[in-house]
Amino acid sequence: MRYHTVIIGCGMSGMSAAIYLKRANVDVCLFEENAPGGQLLRTSTVENYPGVRTADGATLALELYQQISELEIPVYFEKIEKVTQGKEFIVKTKQQEIICDNLILATGRNPKKLGLSKEEKLTGKGISYCATCDGALYKGKDVAVVGAGNSAFEETLYLSNLCSKVTLIARREEYRAENSLVDKVRNQKNVEILNHSIISELVGENKIEKIKVKNTKEETEKQIEVAGVFVYIGQLPTTTLAKDLNIKLEDDYICTNEKMETNIEGVYACGDCRKKDLYQLVTASYDGIIAANQIIKKKNENLC
Repeated sequence: MRYHTVIIGCGMSGMSAAIYLKRANVDVCLFEENAPGGQLLRTSTVENYPGVRTADGATLALELYQQISELEIPVYFEKIEKVTQGKEFIVKTKQQEIICDNLILATGRNPKKLGLSKEEKLTGKGISYCATCDGALYKGKDVAVVGAGNSAFEETLYLSNLCSKVTLIARREEYRAENSLVDKVRNQKNVEILNHSIISELVGENKIEKIKVKNTKEETEKQIEVAGVFVYIGQLPTTTLAKDLNIKLEDDYICTNEKMETNIEGVYACGDCRKKDLYQLVTASYDGIIAANQIIKKKNENLC
C-alpha cells in the first residue's frame, strides 16, 4: 500500500496535520498504538485553547477524531515496528508495509515514573499517571498527587471533586504551575499540600495501602494512608523511531527548523516529541499545520 504522507501519532499535532493535508487533497494516513487524542486523554480540563472556554480533554480528542473520520482519513491502530529509508520510506507493522514519500513524527511524550520499587507492580493497582482516566475509581477515597506543574495542580483540582482528600506532594515550595491554578488548589478545603517532600516508599502488595513521605527540609518521614497515587513529575519524548532513522536529537527531543523539517529530507516532526520552548495544545496544533503546509507546498512545486 502507498500513501503520499504517513503520520505516526494521533494526538493534537498529528490530527491537525492530517486535516490540513487531506483538505489539500494529499493522500495521508495516521498510525496510533493507543486511543486517539494523545496528551488530551490525560487532561481533565482545557481552559487555555483559543475559542474553547472550557472542555474536558477526552471530549476535545473525540471531536478531533470525528473530524478525521468525516474526512475519511485512514487510521491504523497498529504499532510501528520499523521504518526504513531508501528512495522512499517503508513503514512496517506486524500486519502490513506502507510506502510513503513523507513521514511526520507526532509521537508525543510519556509520563516520567517515580523510580520506586513496586511502582511497576502497583501500576493500575493504585499507581496512575492519568486522573482523567482513573479518577472515578477513587471516588470518596483518599489519594495523593505528586508534582508541582500545571498538570499536577489541574489534576489535584479534578480529584478534589471526586475524592475525600487529596494530598499534593511537591519537591519545593516554588511551583511551576500558573498562579491561578495554585490559588484554586489552595482554596480547596479537602486538599493538603506537602512542600519539600517526596515519596520514599510505596506500601502494599496487591494494591496501594500507604505511602511513606519524606520531608527533605526537616529530614522527617511519615506514613499516609491512600488508595491511589497520581504521578505528574514530567514527560519523556517518544523518539525511538527517530533514533533508528538517525534523526538529530537534543535531550532525546527531535530537532527541527521552523518548517518542522528534520535533518532527514522528507521527515518532519511536530508536537511534544519536538525540541521547543513551549508544550501546549495550541503549539502542538501549530506544529502539525506548519508541517502539513510545507508538504503541500513541495507537492505543488513538483507538479509545476
